[in-house]
Amino acid sequence: MNRRLILIIAAVCIVAVALFTRGFGLFGGKEEAPLVLYGNVDVREVDMAFRVPGRIATIHVEEGQPVIRGQLLATLDTASLDSRINEADAQVARARAELAKLSNGNRAQDVAQAQARVVAAQALYANAQADYARRQPLVAPGAISRDVWADTVTARDRAQAQLTEARQAASLSRAGARKEDVAAARASLAAAEATRRSVGTDLGDARLLAAVEGTVVTRAREPGAIVAAGETVLSVAIDRPLRVRAYIAEPQVGRISPGMAVTVTTDGNPKQYRGTIGAISPRAEFTPKTVETEDLRTDLVYRMRIIVTDPDRALRQGQPVTVTVPGARPAKR
Repeated sequence: MNRRLILIIAAVCIVAVALFTRGFGLFGGKEEAPLVLYGNVDVREVDMAFRVPGRIATIHVEEGQPVIRGQLLATLDTASLDSRINEADAQVARARAELAKLSNGNRAQDVAQAQARVVAAQALYANAQADYARRQPLVAPGAISRDVWADTVTARDRAQAQLTEARQAASLSRAGARKEDVAAARASLAAAEATRRSVGTDLGDARLLAAVEGTVVTRAREPGAIVAAGETVLSVAIDRPLRVRAYIAEPQVGRISPGMAVTVTTDGNPKQYRGTIGAISPRAEFTPKTVETEDLRTDLVYRMRIIVTDPDRALRQGQPVTVTVPGARPAKR
């Protein structure tokens, strides 16, 4: 009887030792459970606004409607901009014509007209010079009065000045515009064209296009409202890329690294979303009150960003999620 009791006690001791020593090292330990984290889908929105002020003419989307990049969302009334476009076009045409006029030089008819004035001035000067030569010998004998002689001299000098002026005008007509005038006209044309492009840009900015692919979450203004430049008209939530913000406790941060694959799940949705760890904050912070995990929330944590590679519209911004890291490194004992 004592022998049987001794055998039973020995067997119990052997089993106990085997449990504590994991089968004397012959059997592997129990596989460690995957690392589980908790967080929320990032809220990322773009406030859409016109770059120019004006009255809203149309809004083409409603709240909750998906949009794609470049889609027309709203327009402004462009009556005033159309008038500015017409005015700018007229200024460009005027400046272009002025430059062409100076660059092409005077017409042949203008040059011929200037030369005709030279011929007329030459004839007047020849007559005045003839009167001067005929009357000069009559001055000393007193055959003509001093007043007549003075008028003769004045008429000759005036005819000579008119001839000189006509010759200079003909020379200018043949030479054309100065290069400085051409350069000034070219600069005026460039300024007019720049003004036209600026007004054209304003006209293009009267069309509000979606800057990102996403979903309209807020329709802040309605058609007929007058808005200032930069005033929010629509808010669009960014759908791609979809990011999850999660937190990991300081003792666990050594188990993960950027690039690790994760799965993301939500309450009430059986689908498992695939993702990767995009970044881990280099700075520790105190646990935010919105984070919910199974441990006490008094230790420092690190914020991490997870990129979901296969999101759908069932995964909504701000939604609480559970993040599982199956490839996390074992925790230190």
